Amino acid sequence: MAKNLVYDIKDKPQFSKLIVFAFQQLLAIIAATIAVPGIVGNGMSASAALLGAGVGTLVYQLFTKFRSPVFLGSSFAFIGSMSAAFAGAVSMSSQSLGYLGLIIGAVCAGLVYTVIAIVVKFAGVAWINKLMPAAVIGPTVALIGLSLASAAVNDVFSYGETIKFGLNNYFVMKPFTWVSLICALVTLTVVIVCSVYGKKMAKLIPFIIGVLSGYAVALIFTLIGVATNNANLMILDFAPFKALVADGVTLSTFLSVPKFSFVEAIKGVKDFEWSYLATVAVAYVPVAFVVFAEHIADHKNLSSIIDEDLLENPGLHRTLLGDGIGSMAGAFFGGCPNTTYGESVGCVAITRNASVATITTTAIMAILISFVSPFVAFLDSIPGCVMGGVCITLYGFIAVSGLKMIQKVDLEDNANLFTVSVILIPGIGVMAMSIGKVVVTPVACALILGIVVNILLNKFKKNKAE
Repeated sequence: MAKNLVYDIKDKPQFSKLIVFAFQQLLAIIAATIAVPGIVGNGMSASAALLGAGVGTLVYQLFTKFRSPVFLGSSFAFIGSMSAAFAGAVSMSSQSLGYLGLIIGAVCAGLVYTVIAIVVKFAGVAWINKLMPAAVIGPTVALIGLSLASAAVNDVFSYGETIKFGLNNYFVMKPFTWVSLICALVTLTVVIVCSVYGKKMAKLIPFIIGVLSGYAVALIFTLIGVATNNANLMILDFAPFKALVADGVTLSTFLSVPKFSFVEAIKGVKDFEWSYLATVAVAYVPVAFVVFAEHIADHKNLSSIIDEDLLENPGLHRTLLGDGIGSMAGAFFGGCPNTTYGESVGCVAITRNASVATITTTAIMAILISFVSPFVAFLDSIPGCVMGGVCITLYGFIAVSGLKMIQKVDLEDNANLFTVSVILIPGIGVMAMSIGKVVVTPVACALILGIVVNILLNKFKKNKAE
């Protein structure tokens, strides 16, 4: 068993514990997974995206021989690409064709991963390690966590008001924003206490206990708000539950079939034009190369946590194929290409549970839950401030994991010092680029800049030495 792990990759917890651990993983990834279809809009289904993520994760596990404990969820990097797919459909006066574009785009992105996987299979991963050593990958992993910091804070102050001050946004806390903050702090405190001082199961499921505690506090405030007719205290939104009985108690109150993308895509086949394929490919393919870099960063981070090099075993070519084909499968059902989730990696790091059986069970649970209306309603009703309290720890652990990698770097060497510097500052400063319809994220910009600087400085050192 790897150092400090409670459950190793091959360990299988008892069934009762397995279900609880899987539910915890689901809580960690649920908010982001269902947020993507909500942002893109166009009638996309959150429950279908959840099912697609579950299917994509199972595909990934099959390709990686069940050796990589990470969940695949909806990728935020492809939001612009998905919007472009719908924009292309609108220009052709066929809204349904957009769903066909979502699937075609995911296939294009998956093919990029497939081609890279073939290259890695025959060329090995030595060139990857040389291209992205610890001086490059460490600060990049840290940036992935730091770049999510504002999302966590936005959730914590989900009822706050933002004002512009200098180059940064600061929150002005209205009186009732303290209610949101209290819910977040209760959640955060319970997660920390359970993780640090918890015994047995409490130490292994800090997120479940934390979310339920925060939810209970939010419910108390909401009930007080209802009793006193004070809308400022009504943190919980009961709309998802009310929607279940809007037309009376029917079968859909308990079970419902998500709106699958492939069903909508079939309607647009008759209107398909090859020019539309080019539009979608241009929107998806470049982004796939950007996400490839983040794929490596996530797997290097996970490797350091479980003390096994996933790029060697099961191999980068397998993780890439699993991610690529998993994205195709996810888009087929939910429309969203998938990617390895930092939230899932953070959950593994905090709970020290690297059991792949847990991840596999989470995937199956995600698929089943997408059909259960009351459970989907419960997940939708979890307040943003409660999830914000959880995300502070999840995103923080991702950032700290990257900083731990930097510890292994000789920062007395100016080549390493400047490499780390040019990654951290542009990334934290949110340096992004827009090239046509392709948006290069701050993490991707920082990573590319770091790779170039690292290559040039080490090339100069080598020439100077010679």
